[in-house]
Amino acid sequence: MSEALSLAVARANAHAPFLRGLVRREPELVQVMQGGDFDAALALAMARLDPAVPAPSLRTARGGVALVVALADLSGAWSLEQVTGALTGFADAALGFAITAAFAERGETPKGLTALALGKMGSHELNYSSDIDLIFIHDPETLPRKASEDPTEAAVRIVRRTASLLSERTADGYAFRVDLRLRPDPDSTPSSLPVGAAESYYQSQALAWERSAFIRARAAAGDVRLGQDFLAAIAPFIWRRSLDYSALADIGEVSHQIRDHFSEGQALGPGFDLKRGRGGIREVEFFAQIHQLLFGGRDAALRAPATLDALAALADAGRIAAGEATFLGDAYRTYRTLEHRLQMLDDKQTHSIPRLAAERAAVAGLCGDDGWKAIEARLQPLTRGVASLYDRLLETGEEDSRGPRIPHPREAIVRWAAKAKVKDAALLGGLLDGWRSGRPRSLRAPESRRAFEQVIAGLVQAVGSGSGGRDGLLRLDQMISAMPSGVQFWRLLAAHPALATVLARLLTTTPLLADALARRPDLIDVLLEPVPLLDSAAAAHSELAAATAGMQGEALLDRVRHWTAERRFLLGVQLLDAHVSPESAARALAFMADAAVARLTPAVVEEFSGKHGEVPGGRLLTLALGRFGGGELTAQSDLDLVLLFTGAFDATSDGPSPMSAPMSAPMSASRYFNRLGQRLIAALSVPTAAGPLYDVDTRLRPSGTQGMLVVSVDSFLAYQRNEAGLWETMALTRARPVGGSAADRAMLQQAIDALVAAPREAATVRREALAMRRLMARHKPPAGPFDVKLMKGGLVDLEFIVQTRALLAGQPVPPGLSEAAALLAPELVAPARLMMDILVMLRLMQPHDSEAAPAAAAGALLARACGKASFAALKADLKLARAAVAAAWSDTFPTEGAG
Repeated sequence: MSEALSLAVARANAHAPFLRGLVRREPELVQVMQGGDFDAALALAMARLDPAVPAPSLRTARGGVALVVALADLSGAWSLEQVTGALTGFADAALGFAITAAFAERGETPKGLTALALGKMGSHELNYSSDIDLIFIHDPETLPRKASEDPTEAAVRIVRRTASLLSERTADGYAFRVDLRLRPDPDSTPSSLPVGAAESYYQSQALAWERSAFIRARAAAGDVRLGQDFLAAIAPFIWRRSLDYSALADIGEVSHQIRDHFSEGQALGPGFDLKRGRGGIREVEFFAQIHQLLFGGRDAALRAPATLDALAALADAGRIAAGEATFLGDAYRTYRTLEHRLQMLDDKQTHSIPRLAAERAAVAGLCGDDGWKAIEARLQPLTRGVASLYDRLLETGEEDSRGPRIPHPREAIVRWAAKAKVKDAALLGGLLDGWRSGRPRSLRAPESRRAFEQVIAGLVQAVGSGSGGRDGLLRLDQMISAMPSGVQFWRLLAAHPALATVLARLLTTTPLLADALARRPDLIDVLLEPVPLLDSAAAAHSELAAATAGMQGEALLDRVRHWTAERRFLLGVQLLDAHVSPESAARALAFMADAAVARLTPAVVEEFSGKHGEVPGGRLLTLALGRFGGGELTAQSDLDLVLLFTGAFDATSDGPSPMSAPMSAPMSASRYFNRLGQRLIAALSVPTAAGPLYDVDTRLRPSGTQGMLVVSVDSFLAYQRNEAGLWETMALTRARPVGGSAADRAMLQQAIDALVAAPREAATVRREALAMRRLMARHKPPAGPFDVKLMKGGLVDLEFIVQTRALLAGQPVPPGLSEAAALLAPELVAPARLMMDILVMLRLMQPHDSEAAPAAAAGALLARACGKASFAALKADLKLARAAVAAAWSDTFPTEGAG
């Protein structure tokens, strides 16, 4: 026998009556362990499970496992993770064995009933004398039952027998105590829940503590596939993408209740509760789980069930400091190891330091320490440090009395408003009365109003004290009235005061982002995430593909809309803060649209072809034009699209798939792709529960609104060669294939380049281009002094110059305006950039009046975004840019003035 094992056996015999009895009863296992092979001894103990005598064999197997694990632990042969893993492995085997035996007694094999392991069993962290936390779920359609039985009645009987086999005390002892109380309302619900009812509950009614419990849930035994499918179905309930600070507050409340309920075991010393005491095991676990609930919805790498793994993952992701993770991990190992030694004395599920000195001495002896004082000295800094870290975390989500508050009486509000320099005290008083009455949906819940009162003073002061204070307060009221809920939102602002400052800036600067936030308050979460700027279409495609992996149908449409809204909102805030340039933002918005089209097109095609078959040789292509084709969009841009298909227009689809409806008859290629095109446009434009995505404009297709929505590539090219007006060819200078295979896109781009490069008579090009510009000027004159698009010498004039020069030169050009100008009108590159930057910013800041001259504060913000020292400098540079466009116009159209 090795020295370490000999010492472990000696300590067990001397200090732990339960282990002393096992050593005497299990000489065979001790002999196997003498060779150092604890794994073999564990396997020998577990092999005792015998279907012929299920109850006795479970208990004898458990005794053998308990001895092997104890001696492997005491001798130092196994780490904490190996110890808890072995205990959990046996629990899994015992549970599966008991379920199989319960079904066998009914003449059946396990089917339609699953056991979900929660708590430490779920995370493979069982302690030495632990009970097992289980929730049973059954499928009424597949569960075997007798003719006279209701499905739930049959499931309850199976669960009752399973629990009895595991936990009933006999002459041989017991295998595991079984705790079924983690299911919803355990006093009134059956011990096994129908899967449909369980899904409904967890998706709509479950509490925060139940979410934290399911972090460690897994399908452990029985019909494992049923359990896995159930957990997948409720995953969005557990892992919410929005940062859930209400969960932090709720778990904090649970912590306070635990501290109050177990008040006698909070202080370190005799009677200290190692699990529930201040700075103990539960607080380490809650520390990890709170961070997982907050951030795990957006980062799947944080969803580790085991506490030590979770701490490491949180540190790797930068959510907690590496030093904190190390300290908490060391504390957790120390606590759990001591917890096991406490339970080894008499096989009791205890977590408390013994009150009797003799028992504390026995624990110390089992641990190999000279006395209890040595153990307590190790625990002291750990409990203090854990408690400090946990208290600091809870303070983030607690609502307290710190910070300014707005008083209630109307006259007091007036005095407060004057002191806070809020412009319209009367308006504020009326708004506060409405908010505090609970009329807005977002303020009906008491917890919402408490969090609201904590932040509203600072928010009102920031919004209402500027020159546009009245408008800011009204926008705040509109946002509060439109919000569907508010608990999460107001608690998040309370936890992160900097976000309230951002919100105030949005309300006073851009109603576009404020409106978006009112529709989806969780958008503000993205401001807490370090998200890199999308710098290529490939990066956008990759990110969206990952965000929508495995999705289809309505779920896919909603997720694409959520992703786009989040990215668009983040870009808007970054623009206002001058963290990104207008040019970078415009390109990123186009990359997002590219990704949305690329993700939704194949999904729509797959769904449609599944019902209606395919057209041999026919493939849908998407052609972007206008600003989308040029690769720069604003926050309000629609998508100019032309839809085409390859192959012959008179081809016929190969008919419906075998699983489709009988009425899905074969269709001509033209009808097939026009119906498919309608589906794609709907996928891109129809608002869903997640909101809108894009407005789509297809009027640049052949024959405009009078033409078919989708035409064949051959028909499109023939139309462009023989029937199209010059303005339609000019539009092709900004065409860019964005949907279809790489080969199809290259083919289409080559054909378009050939159309643009075709020789033309110069006088005809100039004459027709001028006629079109005059027509536009008559029907769409400039709408205001900052209509940089339609003003004389503005973007439209600049685009006409570049496009006309492209046709005169007989050469294809890049679709991007700046890139095309660099080739054909280098003097217009800077004017094009300045005017596009102004357009991007004004569409964000003044979405309903972007052509009007901005107010002083908005003008300063606009100038800063465009890289100018002041608004006056911006206006001076815009004047020079327009003059440069006018000069280029005169060079391009020698007999005409600009526009």
